[in-house]
Amino acid sequence: MARRGWVLWIAVVALLGGCGTGRSGPGGEGLDRQRQQAHDALARYDKAVLDAGGAQRFVPVGDLTGQLGDWEPANRDNKQALLAGRFFATSALPAAPQPTGQVIWENGASEAVPLLSAEEALRQMVVAGAGGCAECEMLEVTGARLSTARTQTTRGPATAPVWEYTLKGTTVRATRVAVASSATIKITPPSWDPFDTPAGLAIDSAATTAVNPRQLTVAFTGTPGPGSQPCGADYSAEAVESANAVVVIVIEHPHKPGETCPDIGAPRTTAVDLAQPLGERVVLEVQQGLPVPVTITA
Repeated sequence: MARRGWVLWIAVVALLGGCGTGRSGPGGEGLDRQRQQAHDALARYDKAVLDAGGAQRFVPVGDLTGQLGDWEPANRDNKQALLAGRFFATSALPAAPQPTGQVIWENGASEAVPLLSAEEALRQMVVAGAGGCAECEMLEVTGARLSTARTQTTRGPATAPVWEYTLKGTTVRATRVAVASSATIKITPPSWDPFDTPAGLAIDSAATTAVNPRQLTVAFTGTPGPGSQPCGADYSAEAVESANAVVVIVIEHPHKPGETCPDIGAPRTTAVDLAQPLGERVVLEVQQGLPVPVTITA
């Protein structure tokens, strides 16, 4: 969870750091490097699918740990403790009341998934936090119940089973997706090297339609203005594809290379045509090869 936020922060800083930093021009070594990153990402994802038995239905996007409610003024530091996985339970936590649950997408599609116990899901929350924030106070878990929550996936928003944990001293409840790891795709991105950061712009999300599933519209952070204006840019994209995933490379066409520009970013979009309809393939960003949310409309 913290890793994803750090990656996104670095991507925005790289984009906004001035002329050319982190940007993808219309060609040259930067584009070649991104294509290699894309092929590497596809290879990692294809292996992850193979390791999961060759199927990919429920692929959650982003953090599997969340919260319900707002921290009270006296408990504001608990937010960082939650992000860092600083939990412990004072008593035994329940097993899943049944072996499987249902993930239900907004279009009515559903998938039966094996469930975790509350204890195992809590252990995953601790591991996902990577033990950071050693100065944070531990959050005491006093109970758990199986519930459902809206979850982002590579096939759009879905309602998924979650464990909901009560915490001592607060009305905020921590949540964790209750689907067993065997039913999800586990992606291990490459190590982040601050002295050799990945090239390109990381997309935040993608959208397609049932009418034209061969076209993707991707969203990312770019320049506020178009390429016809000083410090502006236009954008195009290309897709690198496999049977399981698509990596989208965003290509920037700046007004004038090397301009000294203010550190301002804005939401931008661009479209790309695929060789084949997206289907159930996932969309990956080019920097770390991580999946992004996909919206599919009629």
